[in-house]
Amino acid sequence: MYNIPYYKAKDHQEVVDFMHANPFVTICGVDNEGFPVATQVPVLLKIENDKIIISGHVMRKQDHTIAFEFNNNVLVIFSAPSAFVSASWYSVKEVASTWNYQSVHAVGKIEMKGEEHLYKLLSELTAHFEKDPNSPTQVKNLDPLYMKENMVAIISFEIEVTELKHVFKLSQNRDDISYENIKKELSNGTPACKHMAAAMKR
Repeated sequence: MYNIPYYKAKDHQEVVDFMHANPFVTICGVDNEGFPVATQVPVLLKIENDKIIISGHVMRKQDHTIAFEFNNNVLVIFSAPSAFVSASWYSVKEVASTWNYQSVHAVGKIEMKGEEHLYKLLSELTAHFEKDPNSPTQVKNLDPLYMKENMVAIISFEIEVTELKHVFKLSQNRDDISYENIKKELSNGTPACKHMAAAMKR
Protein backbone atom coordinates (compact mmCIF):
# COMPACT_ATOMS: atom_id res chain seq x y z
CA MET A 1 0.00 0.00 0.00
CA TYR A 2 1.09 3.57 -0.76
CA ASN A 3 2.12 4.56 2.76
CA ILE A 4 2.69 8.33 2.95
CA PRO A 5 2.01 10.12 6.30
CA TYR A 6 0.05 13.06 4.89
CA TYR A 7 -2.35 10.75 3.01
CA LYS A 8 -3.89 9.52 6.26
CA ALA A 9 -7.19 10.06 8.07
CA LYS A 10 -7.24 12.26 11.14
CA ASP A 11 -8.50 9.47 13.40
CA HIS A 12 -9.27 5.75 13.46
CA GLN A 13 -13.04 6.26 13.45
CA GLU A 14 -12.82 7.96 10.05
CA VAL A 15 -11.26 4.78 8.66
CA VAL A 16 -13.96 2.59 10.23
CA ASP A 17 -16.68 4.89 8.87
CA PHE A 18 -15.18 4.55 5.41
CA MET A 19 -15.32 0.76 5.71
CA HIS A 20 -18.98 0.90 6.78
CA ALA A 21 -19.77 3.18 3.83
CA ASN A 22 -18.09 0.88 1.28
CA PRO A 23 -19.15 -2.66 2.20
CA PHE A 24 -18.67 -4.31 -1.22
CA VAL A 25 -15.13 -5.58 -0.77
CA THR A 26 -12.46 -7.62 -2.52
CA ILE A 27 -11.11 -10.51 -0.44
CA CYS A 28 -7.69 -11.77 -1.52
CA GLY A 29 -5.82 -14.92 -0.58
CA VAL A 30 -3.35 -17.51 -1.88
CA ASP A 31 -4.07 -21.10 -2.89
CA ASN A 32 -1.98 -24.17 -2.05
CA GLU A 33 0.20 -23.64 -5.13
CA GLY A 34 0.98 -20.04 -4.24
CA PHE A 35 -1.32 -18.46 -6.83
CA PRO A 36 -3.43 -15.45 -5.81
CA VAL A 37 -7.20 -15.74 -5.57
CA ALA A 38 -9.83 -13.08 -4.98
CA THR A 39 -13.58 -12.60 -4.78
CA GLN A 40 -15.95 -9.65 -4.38
CA VAL A 41 -18.70 -9.82 -1.76
CA PRO A 42 -20.80 -7.53 0.47
CA VAL A 43 -19.85 -7.68 4.14
CA LEU A 44 -20.95 -6.50 7.55
CA LEU A 45 -18.66 -4.91 10.13
CA LYS A 46 -18.92 -5.27 13.87
CA ILE A 47 -16.74 -3.91 16.65
CA GLU A 48 -16.33 -6.44 19.46
CA ASN A 49 -14.01 -5.64 22.39
CA ASP A 50 -12.18 -3.09 20.23
CA LYS A 51 -11.65 -5.69 17.50
CA ILE A 52 -13.08 -5.32 14.00
CA ILE A 53 -14.97 -8.39 12.79
CA ILE A 54 -15.83 -8.68 9.09
CA SER A 55 -18.53 -11.19 8.17
CA GLY A 56 -20.05 -12.34 4.89
CA HIS A 57 -20.60 -15.42 2.76
CA VAL A 58 -19.18 -17.02 -0.38
CA MET A 59 -20.12 -19.83 -2.73
CA ARG A 60 -18.83 -23.26 -1.84
CA LYS A 61 -16.44 -25.19 -4.10
CA GLN A 62 -14.97 -22.08 -5.75
CA ASP A 63 -11.23 -21.54 -6.23
CA HIS A 64 -11.17 -18.78 -3.63
CA THR A 65 -13.24 -20.71 -1.10
CA ILE A 66 -10.97 -23.75 -1.39
CA ALA A 67 -7.92 -21.50 -1.08
CA PHE A 68 -9.28 -19.75 2.02
CA GLU A 69 -9.90 -23.11 3.67
CA PHE A 70 -6.32 -24.17 2.90
CA ASN A 71 -4.72 -20.86 3.91
CA ASN A 72 -6.79 -18.62 6.20
CA ASN A 73 -4.62 -15.51 5.81
CA VAL A 74 -6.62 -12.92 3.87
CA LEU A 75 -6.51 -9.32 2.75
CA VAL A 76 -9.82 -7.43 2.53
CA ILE A 77 -9.81 -4.31 0.34
CA PHE A 78 -12.37 -1.55 0.89
CA SER A 79 -12.47 1.05 -1.86
CA ALA A 80 -14.57 3.92 -3.18
CA PRO A 81 -14.91 5.82 -6.49
CA SER A 82 -11.66 7.47 -7.57
CA ALA A 83 -10.72 10.26 -9.96
CA PHE A 84 -7.97 11.45 -12.29
CA VAL A 85 -6.43 14.76 -11.25
CA SER A 86 -4.91 16.81 -14.05
CA ALA A 87 -1.72 18.74 -13.29
CA SER A 88 -3.20 21.57 -15.37
CA TRP A 89 -5.36 22.34 -12.31
CA TYR A 90 -2.30 23.09 -10.16
CA SER A 91 -1.04 26.58 -9.46
CA VAL A 92 2.45 25.33 -10.34
CA LYS A 93 2.66 23.85 -13.84
CA GLU A 94 5.03 21.38 -15.47
CA VAL A 95 4.50 18.65 -12.88
CA ALA A 96 2.92 15.23 -13.26
CA SER A 97 -0.81 14.52 -13.14
CA THR A 98 -2.04 11.97 -10.60
CA TRP A 99 -5.00 9.99 -9.30
CA ASN A 100 -6.97 10.62 -6.09
CA TYR A 101 -8.51 7.68 -4.27
CA GLN A 102 -9.35 6.17 -0.90
CA SER A 103 -8.60 2.59 0.09
CA VAL A 104 -8.48 0.53 3.28
CA HIS A 105 -6.62 -2.78 3.57
CA ALA A 106 -7.71 -5.07 6.39
CA VAL A 107 -5.47 -8.06 7.13
CA GLY A 108 -6.75 -10.99 9.14
CA LYS A 109 -7.60 -14.66 9.30
CA ILE A 110 -10.80 -16.01 7.79
CA GLU A 111 -12.83 -18.63 9.64
CA MET A 112 -15.57 -20.59 7.90
CA LYS A 113 -18.72 -20.96 10.02
CA GLY A 114 -21.68 -23.31 10.34
CA GLU A 115 -25.32 -23.33 9.27
CA GLU A 116 -26.64 -21.44 12.30
CA HIS A 117 -24.14 -18.63 11.75
CA LEU A 118 -25.01 -18.52 8.04
CA TYR A 119 -28.73 -18.12 8.69
CA LYS A 120 -28.13 -15.37 11.24
CA LEU A 121 -25.72 -13.62 8.87
CA LEU A 122 -28.17 -13.74 5.95
CA SER A 123 -30.86 -12.27 8.19
CA GLU A 124 -28.58 -9.44 9.34
CA LEU A 125 -27.15 -8.80 5.88
CA THR A 126 -30.59 -8.56 4.27
CA ALA A 127 -31.98 -6.40 7.07
CA HIS A 128 -29.02 -4.03 6.79
CA PHE A 129 -29.21 -3.49 3.03
CA GLU A 130 -32.94 -4.00 2.39
CA LYS A 131 -33.89 -1.29 4.92
CA ASP A 132 -37.63 -2.01 4.82
CA PRO A 133 -38.24 -4.39 7.78
CA ASN A 134 -41.54 -5.51 6.26
CA SER A 135 -40.14 -6.33 2.83
CA PRO A 136 -41.12 -9.80 1.56
CA THR A 137 -37.42 -10.29 0.75
CA GLN A 138 -36.44 -10.25 4.41
CA VAL A 139 -35.14 -13.69 5.42
CA LYS A 140 -37.88 -14.07 8.04
CA ASN A 141 -40.49 -13.72 5.25
CA LEU A 142 -38.91 -16.19 2.82
CA ASP A 143 -40.04 -19.79 2.35
CA PRO A 144 -37.99 -22.00 4.73
CA LEU A 145 -37.61 -24.62 1.99
CA TYR A 146 -36.23 -21.96 -0.37
CA MET A 147 -33.74 -20.89 2.29
CA LYS A 148 -32.67 -24.47 3.02
CA GLU A 149 -32.16 -25.33 -0.66
CA ASN A 150 -30.05 -22.22 -1.32
CA MET A 151 -28.02 -22.22 1.90
CA VAL A 152 -26.36 -25.52 0.99
CA ALA A 153 -24.52 -23.75 -1.84
CA ILE A 154 -22.90 -21.07 0.33
CA ILE A 155 -20.84 -20.79 3.49
CA SER A 156 -20.48 -17.88 5.89
CA PHE A 157 -17.25 -16.56 7.33
CA GLU A 158 -15.80 -14.22 9.91
CA ILE A 159 -12.52 -12.34 9.70
CA GLU A 160 -10.91 -10.85 12.78
CA VAL A 161 -8.84 -7.91 11.59
CA THR A 162 -5.27 -8.06 12.90
CA GLU A 163 -3.86 -5.13 10.91
CA LEU A 164 -5.48 -2.11 9.31
CA LYS A 165 -3.82 0.11 6.72
CA HIS A 166 -5.27 2.94 4.68
CA VAL A 167 -4.50 5.67 2.19
CA PHE A 168 -6.84 8.62 1.63
CA LYS A 169 -5.05 10.39 -1.24
CA LEU A 170 -6.97 13.65 -1.54
CA SER A 171 -4.38 16.17 -2.78
CA GLN A 172 -3.29 17.00 0.78
CA ASN A 173 0.19 17.73 -0.57
CA ARG A 174 -1.01 20.63 -2.76
CA ASP A 175 -1.09 24.32 -1.92
CA ASP A 176 -4.43 25.94 -1.00
CA ILE A 177 -5.05 27.44 -4.44
CA SER A 178 -4.41 24.12 -6.20
CA TYR A 179 -6.50 22.22 -3.64
CA GLU A 180 -9.53 24.46 -4.14
CA ASN A 181 -9.16 24.34 -7.92
CA ILE A 182 -8.96 20.53 -7.90
CA LYS A 183 -12.17 20.36 -5.84
CA LYS A 184 -13.87 22.75 -8.27
CA GLU A 185 -12.81 20.81 -11.36
CA LEU A 186 -13.79 17.45 -9.86
CA SER A 187 -17.18 18.77 -8.74
CA ASN A 188 -17.99 19.47 -12.41
CA GLY A 189 -16.97 16.00 -13.59
CA THR A 190 -18.37 12.48 -13.59
CA PRO A 191 -20.21 10.97 -10.60
CA ALA A 192 -16.90 9.44 -9.47
CA CYS A 193 -15.23 12.85 -9.72
CA LYS A 194 -18.05 14.45 -7.73
CA HIS A 195 -17.70 11.74 -5.09
CA MET A 196 -14.00 12.53 -4.78
CA ALA A 197 -14.70 16.29 -4.60
CA ALA A 198 -17.09 15.65 -1.72
CA ALA A 199 -14.46 13.54 0.05
CA MET A 200 -11.95 16.38 -0.34
CA LYS A 201 -14.49 18.86 1.02
CA ARG A 202 -15.11 16.69 4.12
